Amino acid sequence: MTKAAVVRKLHYHRRSKQLELHFADGSSATLSAEFLRVHSPSAEVQGHGKPVLVVNKQAVGIERLEPSGHYGVRICFDDGHQAGIYRWAYLHQLVTEQARLWQQYQQRLATAKAQQDNVPIRFIDASAPPHRD
Repeated sequence: MTKAAVVRKLHYHRRSKQLELHFADGSSATLSAEFLRVHSPSAEVQGHGKPVLVVNKQAVGIERLEPSGHYGVRICFDDGHQAGIYRWAYLHQLVTEQARLWQQYQQRLATAKAQQDNVPIRFIDASAPPHRD
């Protein structure tokens, strides 16, 4: 792991729901709680090669940050999600790829909504005798 990827300080701003990250190379960045929640490294979100689309997390906040050795942090969200360790390298990746990842997430949301809105409606004829299996 490069020095740039090592986090030296984390500060969560409750009002804005932004996590401020300070890296060992002197750089810093902020990530929203929503962004962190929908990009959780947990198996629950990452799936087995096919990430699960996490929705409706605009209001999610962070309850607490728990150190995990010298390599990462467990982020405990106020929706009960606290699985997965955010390794320093993964947080650095989220920072450097934030714009692309967020755009990709927004596209996945739009696709899911379009598919949800196009579900065919099944009409049942009330005058027909009940169907028996």
